[in-house]
This record gives sequence, C-alpha cells and structure tokens, in this order.
Amino acid sequence: MTTTLLELQKAEQKAALLFQEIEVRQLVKAGKTEKQINTAIFLLADELLQIKKYWHKRIVRAGENTLHPYNENPPDLVVKEDDILFIDFGPILEEWEADYGRTYVIGNDSYKKQLARDSEKLWHIANEYFIDNPAITGAQLYEYCKALAVSYGWEFGGPIAGHLIGQFPHESLETEVKTNYIHLENHIPMNQTDSNGKKRHWIIEIHLIDASKKIGAFFEQLAGF
Repeated sequence: MTTTLLELQKAEQKAALLFQEIEVRQLVKAGKTEKQINTAIFLLADELLQIKKYWHKRIVRAGENTLHPYNENPPDLVVKEDDILFIDFGPILEEWEADYGRTYVIGNDSYKKQLARDSEKLWHIANEYFIDNPAITGAQLYEYCKALAVSYGWEFGGPIAGHLIGQFPHESLETEVKTNYIHLENHIPMNQTDSNGKKRHWIIEIHLIDASKKIGAFFEQLAGF
C-alpha cells in the first residue's frame, strides 16, 4: 500500500468521525436552513478536528435541491419534516484531501429511506466493479454507474460519477479536461499513472434521483479497496 493511499485513508477516517459527530449532535433536523446546517458543520469540524480548509465548496442540500449536481447553486431551503438531505464536504486534513458524502432522511418516509440506502448500496457495487476491472476507463465506469442506477429504478443525477483525489492541491477539478473525472469524455484507463509516474486514486460518487418526486440521494468516498 502506497504512502499516498495511507494518507488518503487517514484523511477519510477523520472525515467519517466528523460525520458521526454530526449525527450525535443532531445537526441535521427540520426547521433549519441548508446554510445554517452547513455553518454548524463547519464550526464542528474546526472544534473537533481543527479543519479550516476545504478543497471544494461545502454542500448541504435538502428536498428538491437534492436533484442538483455539484456545479449548480440552488437557493437556500429550509429542511422540512419527512425530508431528505445530503451533505458533501471536502476537508483538507494535514494537506491531504478527503471527499465524503452521505444522505439523511428526516422522518419515516420509506421511499426516501430506500433511495438513501440504495445510494450506499450502489456505491459498493460500483466500487467492486472498479476493483475487478482496474483498467476500466472513466467513461466506461460512468456508463456502468448510470446503468446500475436505472436497474434499481432510479436515474443517475450527475454528469460525473467521481474524480481524482490526492495531496492538496491535486489537479484542479474546475478548469481541466475531463480525464480527471469519471466522465463520458474520459477514455483513459483509471489505473494509468499520473504525469510523475505515480498511482492515481479515485473518489466514486453515486447521485441517484427520482425527478418525478423531486428527490435525490448521494454517497461518496475513496474507492478501490
């Protein structure tokens, strides 16, 4: 196991601790706005792990905003009773990037709970497929994730199914070509080394939506092991 992977795993473990504490302190609740929850998590991350820097914008989305992919900026919503919400944070921990996303259901709506469970389940299926097919291209894995979503009765909500992760700052995800994404335009094997001959590491993200009901769910973390 490379030093880079070990450091990325340690960063993700700390991100997981943050998300566990979000649940312990019940920061996700009805009556709060997305922005209020976002700020509360930001303050908790600083208190708990001294996290002050993030390599991408912090996302908290509820209700119909869960339909929107990363690069959109929908208006701030208030979390409702029997709502669905996802969090996507990319903290920097000792100069290593993490990217962690989870979905929460407020209330007891069984359909929303199934959507949330499936986002996690399909992540694990996609990750196993990636492990079994390490030379797959980004385009091929994206198509696989999209088809997987449909096979479970959902739509795939994002233009990507993941991206590179590394030591901050890794290759910019805002302006470069799509070869750093799990994207339809990425026809390079995902196990190809970087420009320095080092192994690349990937985040897989699963964004499922039901457009008719205006809800979505999201799950992401470090892939490949």
